[in-house]
Amino acid sequence: MSSDTCQSAYCNAGWSEVLTHMSPYGYANFGIAFGLGLSVVGAAWGIWLTGSSLVGAAVKAPRIRSKNLISVIFCEATAIYGVIMAIILANKVKKPDEPSSQLSDDWDWAGYYYAGYGMFSSGLSVGLTNIASGVSVGIAGSACAIGDAQDASLFVKILIVEIFASALGIFGIIVGIIQSNSCTFPIAGLEG
Repeated sequence: MSSDTCQSAYCNAGWSEVLTHMSPYGYANFGIAFGLGLSVVGAAWGIWLTGSSLVGAAVKAPRIRSKNLISVIFCEATAIYGVIMAIILANKVKKPDEPSSQLSDDWDWAGYYYAGYGMFSSGLSVGLTNIASGVSVGIAGSACAIGDAQDASLFVKILIVEIFASALGIFGIIVGIIQSNSCTFPIAGLEG
């Protein structure tokens, strides 16, 4: 080993050791962060896509400015889905009844890790679904603004496609809620 390598017992061997030794509370909080953060990224990306096209197309046809703002609202809904899921997940994180530096030997370790991993996967799936929803709503909203500037009869037709794209975010939050239903952090040791 080289001299700059840590020789202490508290050094980790790499990312695999960090990830396998991380607290379930850490996984749960990362799930909350990914669910909220990726949902906001999806909303921002969608607003950027649809907003830039809306502003550009409104130069040619100023009448489209107000009615095409519905596309921006659909994009913003994906961020709201992330906020809702973050609130649901945050309310599931419970601390033990008796605070101590170490949990007792009769602790429900399987339930403890199941709750952490389940909340992580729930938040991650909601966040990734909302990125996809935000981008697809943004692309459909961009097409709606440009199409409406050319032909006003296209607005309602493309708006239907935009509603279906927005439904991806609703499906994501439903799946996230189903995933997180059984995630309950134990607060006391198992009954002997």
